[in-house]
Amino acid sequence: MPVVSPDIAHRTAGTREEPGDSLGRLAEAYRRIRRTTERLVEPLAVEDCVIQTMEEVSPVKWHLAHTSWFFETFTLRKFAPSYALYHEGYPYLFNSYYVQAGERHCRDRRGYISRPTVAEVMAFRRHVDEHLLQFIEQADPEVAQKAAPVIELGMQHEQQHQELIMTDIKHVLSVNPLRPVYKAFEGEAGDAAPQTWVPFDAGVYEIGHAGGGFAFDIEGPRHRCFLEDFLLADRPVTNAEFMAFMEDGGYRRSEWWLSMGWATVEERGWTEPFYWERRDGAWWTYTLGGMKPVAPNEPVAHISYFEADAYARWAGARLPTEQEWEVAMSACSPSVEDAHFLEDAPMHPRPARPQGTAGANGSPPAGAAALRQLYGDVWEWTRSQYSPYPGYAPGEGALGEYNGKFMCNQFVLRGGSCVTPRTHIRPTYRNFFYPEATWQFTGFRLARDP
Repeated sequence: MPVVSPDIAHRTAGTREEPGDSLGRLAEAYRRIRRTTERLVEPLAVEDCVIQTMEEVSPVKWHLAHTSWFFETFTLRKFAPSYALYHEGYPYLFNSYYVQAGERHCRDRRGYISRPTVAEVMAFRRHVDEHLLQFIEQADPEVAQKAAPVIELGMQHEQQHQELIMTDIKHVLSVNPLRPVYKAFEGEAGDAAPQTWVPFDAGVYEIGHAGGGFAFDIEGPRHRCFLEDFLLADRPVTNAEFMAFMEDGGYRRSEWWLSMGWATVEERGWTEPFYWERRDGAWWTYTLGGMKPVAPNEPVAHISYFEADAYARWAGARLPTEQEWEVAMSACSPSVEDAHFLEDAPMHPRPARPQGTAGANGSPPAGAAALRQLYGDVWEWTRSQYSPYPGYAPGEGALGEYNGKFMCNQFVLRGGSCVTPRTHIRPTYRNFFYPEATWQFTGFRLARDP
């Protein structure tokens, strides 16, 4: 099973919970996460929810159905013998990549499906909610305890799709010449403090999830790694800094690019970051709040690995490894409460706060004197290939396909973004994308050898 998580009945350190208490909390967490998904969809029209604008972008309606299919398939159909399949065609339409779970509809044709309607998908969600909550409340406690880790995996899976809903709908709205607004917001001013470098000593470090809460299987096993001395930039690269790269011929000079990166630049005609466009001599960008001038002090976002790597070479630096990133995170221990996530308006990267200033909840963020924005705002590319940790083995069955089978030709990102749910992120979280991907809120910070 692709989770590294203790029995949910024993999650609180130093106490022993009754099974009913832990299952009650599980039910409440389930309700909260499912409500959050539906609140994200409230600003959208039905027409917004059925469009697919590229293969990587799924219609909102599909996300709403797929997350429900996940609970139906891996919890209700496995642990509730009396449960009857809601619709015999839904497993085919709403399975994603779980080969062992059955045949699947083509990913690039999800936008072709006008039926079931959005209303019918919402009825499917209500049906699954009713039966899953009934299962938690009425099932034999021993059976419910066995199902609890799968339900928790399903909730984490839904939070991943909450982020995907926001990144996908941004792309959907952006291709509309009217540049519709998902939700209006005002930009946030920020400092233009020069980037500084934070040193870290060579040594043997432990990384990976150590237990004590939920984690995906790829976050473990915990293991040792040796690092040489390195320096890490105190914040991500900003729009203004990336503009300097562009003005120096960044997209015209091949010497800074990996061969595959330069081939992608030529093939796709890249001349600026994704969502940027030139208007009357100034750079503008599409946001979930509509078109806005590019704010110089915000972290640059929607950057591919290729672009991040090219900028780093131009700047005389490099991207950090994921091991360096996690060691730095552990040393600074920033608070997720002071970071900018899905729950915080706007759903757009904000400028780095001056060192030592109060965070989102009014308290000085831990580690503020060293590194900023390790959590939230933009996912940060590392130069580490997405590969297994020593001793890793995927679980058996369809759920074993969740992460492990994608360990090829992708790079690891860390830290979460402005559309990542706050309760979904942790220091050991490993995201991964193909190096040409740009539709996610992806940015980067620099590393350097002494």
